[in-house]
Amino acid sequence: MAARPLTPPRRVEGQHRTDRRRETRRTATPGTDRARRAGRGRWKYSACAAASPQDRQGAVGGACVSRAAGTFLTTLRPRSAGGRFLSRCRARRPARHFRHAAAPLREQVGAPALRGRPGPGAREAAAGRCRDSPRRSRPPPPPPPQLLLPPCRRRPSMAVFDTPQEAFGALRPACVQLTRAQTMENVARLQAHLAAVSASALQELQEYVLFPLRFALKVPGPKQERLVQSVVQCISSVLAATCVKKQELLQELFSELCTCLSPPSSSSNPVPLSEELKLAVIQALHTLMHSAYGDVIWSLYQPTALPLLGFAVSLLLGLAEQEKAKQIKISALKCLQVLVLQCDCQEHRHLDEDEAQQCGDLFASFLPGISITLSRVITGDIKQGHKSTVSAIRLFYLIVGLVMADAQLARIAKNKEKLPVEESRISELMVHRGPDWSKSTAEKLSLLLHKMVEFSSVHPHWKVRLELVELVHHLLRNCSQSLVDSFSHLLKALVGLVNDENSEVQSRCKEVLQGIAEQRIVAQNRALADVLSENLHSLATALPRLMNSQDDTGKVSTLSLLLGYLKLLGPKINIVLNSISHLHRLSKALMQVLELDVTDVKIVEDRRCEGVCGPSGSLQHGVQKDRCQKKYFRFFTDEKIFQLLQQVCRVLGYYGNLYLLVDHFMGLYGESGMYRKQAAMVLNELITGAAGVGVDVLQEREVSLNVDDLKGSIMSILDEYTDQANWYLITSIDTEEISHEHSVQHSGLTAHPGGACSSVLLLSSEPHITTRTMNSNIWQICIQLEGVGCFAAVLGKEFRLLLLSALYPVLEKAGDKTLLISETALGTLVDICKACSYDSLQCLINENSDYLVNGISLNLRQLAHQPHASQVLDTMLRHSDASLLPLVEDVIQDVLSALDQSYNNQASTFLGVLHSVMTALVQWFGSSSGEEHQQRQTPEWWSGTLSQGQQVVTRQEVEQFFLDYVRQKQIAEGNLPDTGDEEPDEVLPLAEPEPNNSDTEGETPLPSHAQLAKDVMERCIHLLSDGNLRVRLKVLCTLAQKCGDFLRQRFSKDVLPKLTSSLLSQAPASARAGPVYNHTLAFKLQLAVLQGLGSLCEKLDMGESDLNKVADACLIYLSAKQPMKLQEAAQSVFLHLMHVDPDSTWLLLNEVCCPHQYEPPHISLRPVKLSGMGRQRNEFTDNVLLLLEKLQQQESVMLPAGTQEASPP
Repeated sequence: MAARPLTPPRRVEGQHRTDRRRETRRTATPGTDRARRAGRGRWKYSACAAASPQDRQGAVGGACVSRAAGTFLTTLRPRSAGGRFLSRCRARRPARHFRHAAAPLREQVGAPALRGRPGPGAREAAAGRCRDSPRRSRPPPPPPPQLLLPPCRRRPSMAVFDTPQEAFGALRPACVQLTRAQTMENVARLQAHLAAVSASALQELQEYVLFPLRFALKVPGPKQERLVQSVVQCISSVLAATCVKKQELLQELFSELCTCLSPPSSSSNPVPLSEELKLAVIQALHTLMHSAYGDVIWSLYQPTALPLLGFAVSLLLGLAEQEKAKQIKISALKCLQVLVLQCDCQEHRHLDEDEAQQCGDLFASFLPGISITLSRVITGDIKQGHKSTVSAIRLFYLIVGLVMADAQLARIAKNKEKLPVEESRISELMVHRGPDWSKSTAEKLSLLLHKMVEFSSVHPHWKVRLELVELVHHLLRNCSQSLVDSFSHLLKALVGLVNDENSEVQSRCKEVLQGIAEQRIVAQNRALADVLSENLHSLATALPRLMNSQDDTGKVSTLSLLLGYLKLLGPKINIVLNSISHLHRLSKALMQVLELDVTDVKIVEDRRCEGVCGPSGSLQHGVQKDRCQKKYFRFFTDEKIFQLLQQVCRVLGYYGNLYLLVDHFMGLYGESGMYRKQAAMVLNELITGAAGVGVDVLQEREVSLNVDDLKGSIMSILDEYTDQANWYLITSIDTEEISHEHSVQHSGLTAHPGGACSSVLLLSSEPHITTRTMNSNIWQICIQLEGVGCFAAVLGKEFRLLLLSALYPVLEKAGDKTLLISETALGTLVDICKACSYDSLQCLINENSDYLVNGISLNLRQLAHQPHASQVLDTMLRHSDASLLPLVEDVIQDVLSALDQSYNNQASTFLGVLHSVMTALVQWFGSSSGEEHQQRQTPEWWSGTLSQGQQVVTRQEVEQFFLDYVRQKQIAEGNLPDTGDEEPDEVLPLAEPEPNNSDTEGETPLPSHAQLAKDVMERCIHLLSDGNLRVRLKVLCTLAQKCGDFLRQRFSKDVLPKLTSSLLSQAPASARAGPVYNHTLAFKLQLAVLQGLGSLCEKLDMGESDLNKVADACLIYLSAKQPMKLQEAAQSVFLHLMHVDPDSTWLLLNEVCCPHQYEPPHISLRPVKLSGMGRQRNEFTDNVLLLLEKLQQQESVMLPAGTQEASPP
């Protein structure tokens, strides 16, 4: 079959045929003539023959030219219904039998009424077209081309030329001229004419217009890049407005455009193409792929087109990897995405199952080159920008997800099918995706994915990390079987991005994880579950090292990864827990990571203040405000890290076998004191997670937990917590307390009221108790108390059944002297109230008082083994009301009896309880006097007193005041006047205040609370001679608060000199001592004296000489060399002295350090000279200035208020 010459369309008139041929030869350019001669041979394009650039350039041969020439004639002349061409020159009327048949053609082509007969030239042209084109059945006429194009590809309807005839008349001169001379001006002229042609008309003239443009690309010899660029852009504009409906045209255009990107093979040193030309060709290829109509596109995806497709893929990959221009890289990657039929636009439909299988077989040949090149692009220089990286990641997972899809590989036969002999060369290029190939490819892809994931997961731009999430999602959804070995890296990246700094990445990552859990991808894939288990084992092994070496950000990422593995395993987590090796690694890792920092000495130093707590409502609100004590860990400081560890434990409790976990961690709890605190924390969180409280999971567990099983686990943990060996630990170096704890621990009794022996755990034979040990014990008790609160919150009202074993020990710890323990215990009591639906802590104590009182009574009888019974009573008194008194009255008598039998070693403990008894009695029954005493300490009382002093006072009132003062002073000093010399009327008022004289007959009995107070006072008066200084001080403070006049003289003569001399003698030692001195008994005695001395002076209303002794003894403790707590206690002494005698205190302090110069108000007065004026800064300066400032503030508050109230209205 001979090809048609490459000539412009010829006229068909017979009489002008020869002249027209001559004219064509005469006006043809040399290039046209060469093309004509070259077109005389037979050209047939083959995909296999187009392997080299030279072959590809010449492959576009005569078949295309022949079809183009035939198209010219076809478009020039409308056909009749019989298929014959009609002459445009002769204006003959059509035959009758053609007239009606031509009507549909006029509507289709849009031409006016057709006239004339078909000439011989038309018949020859038609015959030539029939020879060049293969015979096939003619399909039904397609819809108008304008309707076939998507809206974005249609030309505006305001075009000048709407019909093919009009458009041909406008485009023909430009096409002819471009064919004769390939210049940029001719291309621009054609481009301008194309803008005025409608899309429907241009669709009819598509091949006619493309012919001169393609001819310009095929002209032999060097061509200007700008010309080639303009030609390619013009082709792109034609393709953007039309559809390619012929497979041959699509393949030829595709080959021609690809050839534009490839330098000629004959050139030894090819000149690099310009960036503009590369970009134009890439965009033209992109447009060509989108212009393919219907199934025409599949002509590129046949085995015979594999070389051509591979050539295009290699060109685009080279541009994507090697080009520096960002736009070219991005365009090449997007064109590749279209080429592998994974375009993002909505115009293309998704591939069906058979089509995807065909593409997978075809693209498997390109997978190595594509994956390796894309991995280099992804991990390339960050300066290339995030868009190139995002496009490369997207293309990578789309092509890998297509070729390695589980559904496709499952349908692949084990053996490769034999192709016919003529396709043997093609079969060599095709890849058989059998089991061996898929396994080998998965191993190589695993290496690439590992490298890509490590780079992309820490990429600074969030869109790259977001695309990485999409990669994991796509591959996990489509290749969970074939790429199972790669998911150790993929899941690590996915889980690590859950806590990404960008909210979009976080939310998308959580959605993907949620989808994986809901689709049960891991649960239904044992191989994937095994991969997660191995990853979890490796991470648990490395966890202590990572937590010790990473910063807080790295630790958060590591723990997020651990938590993500557990969440993904979900119900399959028991695969890990049933393995001894896995469980051992995981538990030991948690033990090491959760190690507390117990070096802070403040934990031991902070002691609970003796006093009455506020109402139960305010207590509950205050405790809830800061419920959990802040813990300080050895390996991290960020609170977020501890929250992640909590979630890890809760997820284990939610999905895991609770009995197995509790038993394992209880073994660690009893194995070593090193792990006890960490094991207790884990147990608390396990129970919380098992109940589904505060746990964040991706899927529900398969079987919900039984409440009885949960309660059984809680009871076993609670018994272990409250065991005497674990509950009563040494938390202070107080000799009395240490002896108590030793006796308790060696007894081996449980902490339950009246409980029997449960276990014997001997105390470590450590000769010296260190601060670290005491801190560790304090934290262990606090963690166990928090656990009791967690158990109550989990069980709710069901916890009421466990109050018999839990409430009493918690109340003991609420009365502990260590501040941290007492506060934690109070928080636990609040949690119990909330869980068990008690309105307040007072209600909790009152409703369970019978059980508590019984326990106290039983334990008071075993005081050697249960020395903490008094703390329970102390807590009950501090947090209840007067309705409790009838219930505890007998218990208080038992306490007094126990005190009578143990003055030597238990006095200090019982005095605290008796102090709480007296304070509670004052609060419940003596509120008026207590309020009056409190009012005296307020500035309002002082201002009211000053205002009353400014009122008019009569002479008789002044005289009576001084007489009463003298009489009371004589009585206080023991100088009692002779009653015989006094008037009876004057003695009677002094005798009246003794209503409780037991000698009076018929006297009414005292109320129960008054009688109780009397019994307490009778016991305490004997303790004034106790050998323990701390006991004597406690008694003095208690007695001075209620009966100051009685004690004033004895205190001044017997007690005060010894206290002041003790302070003065110990001051040099404490000034020289280091921080360890704060834990000695001498320090605690100094602190106790200083803390109580000020209040004693104020309550006893000491005289001036005694106040001077106290001030002199305490002044040395204002030195900066003294321990800080002693300085603060000395300041409190001077603050009390300010209330008693502010003038003397001011003068004493200014003698030490005077910050101001006082000028006399008149020259006749002498200047004020104080010893502290002009002194340089010394060790006393800071504290003295602070006290003077507070004194000035006190006076400034009192005096103006008094003046304002005294002023007349």
